[in-house]
Amino acid sequence: MSLLRLICARSLNTLDKYVLRDTFVRLNSQNSINLSDPSVQTYLKYLMVEHENLLVKSRRTIEEVKRFQEIRPIVTVLEQRIALYDSIDSLKDLNKRDGQDDEMKKMIKEEAEIYLKRMKEIDGELQSILLEPHLSDGGILLEVSAGAGGQEAMLFARELFGLYQSYSEYKGWEVDIASIEKSDIGGIRKASMLISGYGAPELMSIEAGVHRVQRIPVTEKGGRIHTSTVSVAVLPQPTEVEVEIADKDLVIETKRASGAGGQHVNTTDSAVRIVHTPTGTVVECQEGRSQIKNKEIAMQKLRTLLLQKQEEEQTSKIRNQRKTQVGSSNRNEKIRTYNYPQDRVTEHRKSGGTVHSLKTFMAGGSQLEELQQSLLRQQKYEMIMAEINDYVNRHKSEKVSE
Repeated sequence: MSLLRLICARSLNTLDKYVLRDTFVRLNSQNSINLSDPSVQTYLKYLMVEHENLLVKSRRTIEEVKRFQEIRPIVTVLEQRIALYDSIDSLKDLNKRDGQDDEMKKMIKEEAEIYLKRMKEIDGELQSILLEPHLSDGGILLEVSAGAGGQEAMLFARELFGLYQSYSEYKGWEVDIASIEKSDIGGIRKASMLISGYGAPELMSIEAGVHRVQRIPVTEKGGRIHTSTVSVAVLPQPTEVEVEIADKDLVIETKRASGAGGQHVNTTDSAVRIVHTPTGTVVECQEGRSQIKNKEIAMQKLRTLLLQKQEEEQTSKIRNQRKTQVGSSNRNEKIRTYNYPQDRVTEHRKSGGTVHSLKTFMAGGSQLEELQQSLLRQQKYEMIMAEINDYVNRHKSEKVSE
């Protein structure tokens, strides 16, 4: 047996004894994983076996490389924990020997305390690694649509759209405005933007759903608080390879960009309208001054919509992604409430909570980021617990069938 296999075999034999005792640090988060749970222990032991099998493979598939990179940090922490328990057991054996003077016993105790303190730190690291959201470098198409509430909903749609623009700037993401359909008094009926950057796909997916606003409308002077809704849809941006579009399938038109009421906003044919004839999908972009840039944005939006159509066709059991996210704009389907009279933002999903200082939140900075991270951690927790339960159930079924 190779040295590597000997080390791994020894690690696995001592895992039950060492790796998961009740000395771990429970994080302040409500979705901490109970590391002393037998199911969790079984799952982590399985990860060490899986990691060792992938490690000794001479060739790995792309999926295997990805999986190896995913579980390697977890196994590294588990190996550190095993080594610490080895050190602690060595101190226990040393302490049991006859003839130890008080000075030696004091040294042993101090060293043991150092090891136990490090053990707690490692347990905290393990919690963080298990629940750390995976972020990728990519892009999304974000659409904001006014729902129930008339003009007030349109005004808040404009503010929400501005929030996401500011937040994208805060995160250093690239933003291209794809379309804006304005109302008569300066609100937004519907608008969309392309957002690209590290973490954009995962963080912005949190925003999909119905947002509810409670405030005294600027359009009324009666002083009554009204409730309005705005829907947000988030769709992944595909690459040119993922969605290929033949030139013969496109009808591209250019015209002068215009504002509300048909008033021309420039004198060049910068607005672009593209029709994908096989599907009848139509996209437009007139927000930029450059026709070339508007065409690029329109093409990316078209790819995104075509990818959505493909996914809907392939997964007939799953509802349209936008409808799943947005629902029917019913006030009862809310994911978040913006209460202006009480100066608070309340996230209704698990692990959300309430953020005060609504004005600061709407500036699109750290408060929104922290909320998104908390929700992503909750999603990761639910995903890993489902994975643990699935593995344990399969493990039990295999034992019964043997």
